[in-house]
Amino acid sequence: MAIIEVVEYEGPPGVFAWRYPNQELGTWTQLIVHETQEAILFKGGRALDSFVAGRHTLSTANIPILSNLINLPFGGKSPFTAEVWFVNKLRSLDVKWGTVSPIQLQDPKFNIIVSLRAFGQFGVEIEDARKFLLKLVGTLPSFDQDTLVKYYRGVLTSNINEMISSYIIHKKISVVEINAYAAEISKHVRDTIAPSFEEMGISLVNFFIDSINFPENDPSTQRIKEALAKKAEMDIIGFTYQQERSYDTLESAAKNPGSTAGIVGSGLGMGLGMAGSMYDAVQQMAGNVKVQTTSDMDVKQKACVTCGQLNAADSKFCSACGQSLTLGAAGIPAKKIVCSDCGQPLPPNAKFCLNCGDPYNACPACGYDFKIGSVNCSSCGTLLPKLCRECGEWMDPKARFCPGCGTSSILKCSNCQAEVQHGQKFCMECGHAQT
Repeated sequence: MAIIEVVEYEGPPGVFAWRYPNQELGTWTQLIVHETQEAILFKGGRALDSFVAGRHTLSTANIPILSNLINLPFGGKSPFTAEVWFVNKLRSLDVKWGTVSPIQLQDPKFNIIVSLRAFGQFGVEIEDARKFLLKLVGTLPSFDQDTLVKYYRGVLTSNINEMISSYIIHKKISVVEINAYAAEISKHVRDTIAPSFEEMGISLVNFFIDSINFPENDPSTQRIKEALAKKAEMDIIGFTYQQERSYDTLESAAKNPGSTAGIVGSGLGMGLGMAGSMYDAVQQMAGNVKVQTTSDMDVKQKACVTCGQLNAADSKFCSACGQSLTLGAAGIPAKKIVCSDCGQPLPPNAKFCLNCGDPYNACPACGYDFKIGSVNCSSCGTLLPKLCRECGEWMDPKARFCPGCGTSSILKCSNCQAEVQHGQKFCMECGHAQT
């Protein structure tokens, strides 16, 4: 057994605090504190003296506070019971963090519910060793980076969720553009959570968001990526979505020359600006076949001018693609549909406005493009479908629960919890304003 014990710590840099296992410290014990450390001596659960870098001899003569607490009957040479904590004051700049579960948000540009994940790192430095040990470490034998992240996971996650949601919703940034604002979000999160670290004696040196990404198997994200890739392809080639559909229609007509759908679809494609040579070819092809009209059928039917699907004569919309079947003498829709966002006309079978990119949300009765959140159609007054607040699935306007996820669609007053209707500005029970 050593006559004089040497107490020091040379562990990994990721450990912020470590307790020396032996509490029976004899007098003349040599305490060695390195440059990046600070040692705190505890007796009876109280933090007594602190030691900076250097070699220190532990005896009652060198520990003034301890000498007032212990009665030594052996002239200062008896061993005493005490704890020695080493606190690492070196800056640790690689503390990793990440969201536990994906954040569910609605993309403001595409109106699709998507899932986001965020990852990054931050740096810390122990400023007040006493405060750090007393308020955060407690009775743990050691305190490392994983323990720190575990303690602050709730603070980090709540602030990250709030900041990312605020940027996407209030600034109307698409989820595919959010990484461009990672530096701004990082600064706001750091300013928000820094005080909670300071309360524990820790200085938050920096905070970074390395990546905001999506789960690979998220179907909503895949739909956005495919749509953007398709748009980029059409921009490079130099034609629009409407023209591409016209090419597809003519190609289908060429493969099925004897069908009513092929002839009607070909006429639509030519009306949308197809080349004259293709027009002549299709006309020649149509002249060589016998076309079966609706008068030849037992049941009266009419073909959709967009996809060629046969529908009942009294149908207002195509059962295959949803295109309006109410046509005038010249084959033009009796009621022109315009974008609810920019007012530009929408082409047949369009899913997005060609001018501003706003999604086409058709009224089930008249086909009028309505804004998300509208209760009744401003054109015909029909009660409109509504989006589920949880999964983004379209629901029947009278449905009380979402058919996709089962979430209740009933809105309640935030003050008295009475049921309120969509679009209602004040509660009928308490008069509280609804937001």
